[in-house]
Amino acid sequence: MEETIELLEAAQDDDGYLSTYYQIDAPHLKFRRLFESHELYCIGHLIEAAIAYKEATGSGRLLQIADKAIDCIEARFGKSEGKIDGSDGHQEIELALVRLYESTGNRKYLDLSSYFLEVRGQNPHFFAEQLEENDRLGLQQGPKPVINTVYHQAHKPVIEQDSARGHAVRLVYMAQAMAGAGRHKQDEKLIGAAKKIWENIVQKRMYITGGIGSTVRGEAFTYDYDLPNDLMYCETCAAIGLLNFSNELLKTETDSQYADIMERTLYNSIISGMALDGKHFFYVNPLEVDPQASAENPDKSHVKATRPSWFGCACCPPNLARTLPAVGGYAFTQKEDEVLLNLFIDSELAGEQAGEPYTIRQKHTVSETGQTVIAVEKASSEQLRLGIRIPYWAENPVLVVDGQETVAESSNGYTYVTVISDSMAIELTYTIAINEIEAHPLVKADKGKVALQRGPFIYCLEEQDNGIQLHLLALTGSVRPRFRSDKLLGDSVFLEAEGELQVMEDGWQGKLYRVHQKPQTIPKMLTFIPYYNWGNRSLGEMQVWVDKEDTHV
Repeated sequence: MEETIELLEAAQDDDGYLSTYYQIDAPHLKFRRLFESHELYCIGHLIEAAIAYKEATGSGRLLQIADKAIDCIEARFGKSEGKIDGSDGHQEIELALVRLYESTGNRKYLDLSSYFLEVRGQNPHFFAEQLEENDRLGLQQGPKPVINTVYHQAHKPVIEQDSARGHAVRLVYMAQAMAGAGRHKQDEKLIGAAKKIWENIVQKRMYITGGIGSTVRGEAFTYDYDLPNDLMYCETCAAIGLLNFSNELLKTETDSQYADIMERTLYNSIISGMALDGKHFFYVNPLEVDPQASAENPDKSHVKATRPSWFGCACCPPNLARTLPAVGGYAFTQKEDEVLLNLFIDSELAGEQAGEPYTIRQKHTVSETGQTVIAVEKASSEQLRLGIRIPYWAENPVLVVDGQETVAESSNGYTYVTVISDSMAIELTYTIAINEIEAHPLVKADKGKVALQRGPFIYCLEEQDNGIQLHLLALTGSVRPRFRSDKLLGDSVFLEAEGELQVMEDGWQGKLYRVHQKPQTIPKMLTFIPYYNWGNRSLGEMQVWVDKEDTHV
């Protein structure tokens, strides 16, 4: 890492500018093609890396490089005459500056983040005007690109945006920054706009796995309830962005709905992005795959049936690599007057109350039932208020505090325990529900189908367990868990369900269409695996949504 920092120090211009492509190949275009240059985006990730490096090592050396780059940006961007009054085509620096403000307390970072949020969409023609000026000055060659302002969320001011439109990753990165900056500046309008975007996503434009982005064209959102399972995009980075956006909103408002979405995205659309060997990755996380379609239908060529080892645009693997080790940070939310336990993950929180330390440790075990054991230790004589999220999928929860079964106060999806003494032992047990989930009737792709969910995990069918032509299967009866050890998948909870298979009777020989007849079926036991585990065995079909017998007409 120190060698990399030395390279960055040597590469950085005296004025703080740092983007090696433009420094070497196109210095005349510095900050002149912001719709696609990613100059500020890259500095945003540099800022986040610098914060992480200082937290891990105590060294501020990388942060000095980032701060020098920020000085360059402050000198070049703003409302003053001669400055660039616009933003980057790909949001990222906005949320990074909020994080840097939280890390340092320096208000200038929050103000710069707010500027980039406020200026976006104020002049929807900003990117096009930059290109026109480049043409006048003879700075670029070739045809002038057509700018899609919706793709960049630059079609109108962010405060007026109330639905998820454009490139999915850019949208959730921007909305996370809106929520964070709004919280620190006590700007209820900015927070309210972020919440409207979030509500539109989770109520009308999100997949059951927590994936977002319905089309490969622009890696983007489309319209309400348009959620095709085999043409979608669901980029891993977009799911990570939704996780962070939801986490930021949870800091603004104690409501378990945000933690519900954090859990859904993390346990399904995020961890599915990495193979069990840790060496292969999905950029796209589909809900239905036919390897033949991926190979022979150009419209589905982006949907891979197995995880590649790398990508030409390799944003998802490093995003996963930084997110998964930080999972413990999502398990708890520290607020001024309370601590929230959001996710059941083996984890530990060390904090301070009235200048005195406290620790909260949780240990989570799962079999046919779930059990979370929480140990709290604190030095302060003041009370500590702990809110424990009771998930919607946890049935018959029983809370035991210091050996006594307790009925505690509940609010907004959290059950509260007040820690008075210097230590407390808490145990939460519950039944892990298996549910058949149906989609909103306006989701055309899922009409007449259900998906299986056990606890927070979505399940899917794979060809390896159920044979080819998964679309000919239907769920007809009961579902039960089965604990199974698989050579490739490890110890997993599979689901077995009573089902049926439509058989291809002789009447179809030589025909593509015929007068409707009742299909012939035979009973078949169906095997479902956790969605995050799919694609780790041999090449084959995969399907999340399955026909439900009683939904057929």
